[in-house]
Amino acid sequence: MAIGCGCLVAVGIAMVEAASFQGRAGQALDDTLNARTPGSIVDDLGDGPVGRLEIPRLNVSVIVMEGEDDATLARAVGHVPGTALPWEPGNTVMAGHRDTFFRPLKNLREGDQIRMTTPRGTFEYRVSSTKIVEPDDLSVLAPTSARSLTLVTCYPFVYVGRAPKRFIVHAQ
Repeated sequence: MAIGCGCLVAVGIAMVEAASFQGRAGQALDDTLNARTPGSIVDDLGDGPVGRLEIPRLNVSVIVMEGEDDATLARAVGHVPGTALPWEPGNTVMAGHRDTFFRPLKNLREGDQIRMTTPRGTFEYRVSSTKIVEPDDLSVLAPTSARSLTLVTCYPFVYVGRAPKRFIVHAQ
């Protein structure tokens, strides 16, 4: 009983911390967007959010931070370093945990809209495909000539522990 209660408390604390971070980072992004003058460009991401990822049909709205480490993914979706940023041509790759921000991806359909709002503008994508790959399949990170978005999360969605596969969403 004590171990079970301890686990519930730990999960609860993690969820509250993530929600608190999302609120603060979302406000920081909104402040940046509201302070921006037409035609201005933000050159340095600093420690602020890359932007806000939204999937309207699934009611997903999550702040995206730079990085794919455990600390980043515990509180946000992470932009994979070394891949294009949304305002750059190429493959923008973002990773998120299946048991938090990316759980709704299991209900994603081809043609669904994905929107990325950043200090450099708003970028819209349409889901073109989904697939399941091995965790060591790095082909999903490959650069593309066209602006594209790849979302990565663990699979299966209901798996307990380290999931054996990865769920990939491609959007153009």
